[in-house]
Amino acid sequence: MAPLVDPTLLAHFRDALREWRCDGFVIWKRQAAQPLRELLDAPPQKSLANLMHEQVEAGGAIDQVRERRPEYASRHEYHFDFRLNIDGRLVYLETTLDVTSTGPIITIVSLHDV
Repeated sequence: MAPLVDPTLLAHFRDALREWRCDGFVIWKRQAAQPLRELLDAPPQKSLANLMHEQVEAGGAIDQVRERRPEYASRHEYHFDFRLNIDGRLVYLETTLDVTSTGPIITIVSLHDV
């Protein structure tokens, strides 16, 4: 894993995360939302997007990982990992980034304890 350093990709993440209050910029795959609901005292999905935003704005790392799983590699060259501290628990988020004509979209595809 290497930290994300590409300024264009970082700008796309910042653009999407600045809109954490709005629907459609940070979205959840069903398999990622279910573990969030199961986490004790877990914040709602928008609050978690805000935590991601705060981490990035504070200079926190996003790991850029080349996608090697064949079922995903055809759609995404990389996935991007966040590690967030939520009430003393370290939580791992695997995300993808899509840049559309209306702006960047972050999709959270996996969430679990580290």
